Amino acid sequence: MSRTALVLGAGLGGMVAAQNLRRLLPGEDRVVLVERDARHVFPPSLLWLMVGERDAEAISRPCEHAARPGIELVRGEVSAIDPAAKTARVDQQTLHGDALVIALGAEYAPQSVPGLAEAGLCIYTLEGASAIRDALARFQGGRLVVLTATPQYKCPAAPYEAALLVERFLHHSGRREKVTLDFYAAEPGPMMVAGPAVSAGVRAMIEARGIAYHPEHSVKLVDAVARRIEFANGTSADFDLLLYVPPHRAPAAVREAGLTNESGWVPVDRHTLETKVPGVYALGDVTVIPLKMGRPLPKAGVFAHGQAEVVAHNIAAAWTQRGEARRFEGKGMCFIEAG
Repeated sequence: MSRTALVLGAGLGGMVAAQNLRRLLPGEDRVVLVERDARHVFPPSLLWLMVGERDAEAISRPCEHAARPGIELVRGEVSAIDPAAKTARVDQQTLHGDALVIALGAEYAPQSVPGLAEAGLCIYTLEGASAIRDALARFQGGRLVVLTATPQYKCPAAPYEAALLVERFLHHSGRREKVTLDFYAAEPGPMMVAGPAVSAGVRAMIEARGIAYHPEHSVKLVDAVARRIEFANGTSADFDLLLYVPPHRAPAAVREAGLTNESGWVPVDRHTLETKVPGVYALGDVTVIPLKMGRPLPKAGVFAHGQAEVVAHNIAAAWTQRGEARRFEGKGMCFIEAG
C-alpha cells in the first residue's frame, strides 16, 4: 500500500526534505510539496542583490525547476493544518499525508511596529532588497540606519553583513564621506549565540568601518513623515534612509493549529524534529529548539538543511524498515560577507 509524505513549504528546509524523501522512498510512495510562491529564492544572495552584485533572476528560479522529478508540487496557500489528521487546507482542497512535515518558515510582521514598513526598506525580501539597491543608487548623503526590530531573527549574521556591504558600496562609489552609518540593534550584541568572542569580533568589524553601533535599542515606533525612530528606552534617532530586519512570527496556519508554545514557535524533539503529535514534524525557521546556554538554536539555512535530511531519513527508515534512525546534532557554521 502506497503512502504519502506531505511537505508544507518549499524553502530550503522543505525542498531538501522533499528531495531526500523522493530519493529514499519507493516509487509507489508519494511525495507532495506545497508552496505558495511561484519562485524559489536563495535568501543569502539578497545581500548581493541589495548592493547590485546580483540580479533577481540570478538568485531565484521557478519552483517547478527546483523540485526533483517525482515530487508532486502543489501551488497554493496553506490556510489550515490539522495535525491529528495530518491534513492541510490548501486553497480549495484538503491534502492528507501519512507523515506531515511543516517547513513553512517565519512570516515577516513589520506591521507590528507602527510606521516601520512605511518608513523603511526590508533587508530580508526580494522586493525589499531590490528597493534598497535602487535607493542606494540614488542616495547622495545623509544618515543611513540599519535596524533590527527584535532580538531574534533569521540568520543572525545577515544584518551585520548588510551594514558592512552597504559601507563598502558607499566607499567604492565615492560617497562614504557624505554618509553617517548607524546600526541600532534590539539585541545586546552581534551573534550572541556564537559566544562572547565572536560577538565582540563582529562588533569590532562594524565599528572599524566607522559604523556607530547601538545595542539594546528596542524600536517602539517609526515616524515616516519626520523620519524618526522612537525606542522603548526613551531615546530616538533620525534617518534619511532606513534598512530594517522585521519582526518574525510563525505563519497563521501554524499558530492556529495549536502547535506553538509560549515562544510563538513550534517546539520539537531536538533530535528527531517530531512535534508533540506523532508523525508530524517541523523544521527550519518555524521551530524553537532551546540550547543549554539558554538561547534558542538560530534560525538559519544550515540548520534547516540538516534537520530536513534527518526528518526525511527517519520517515523513510520507518516506512521501509531499512536503516537506523538518525539524530539531528545541531552542528552548523556560517561565514560573514564583509564586502
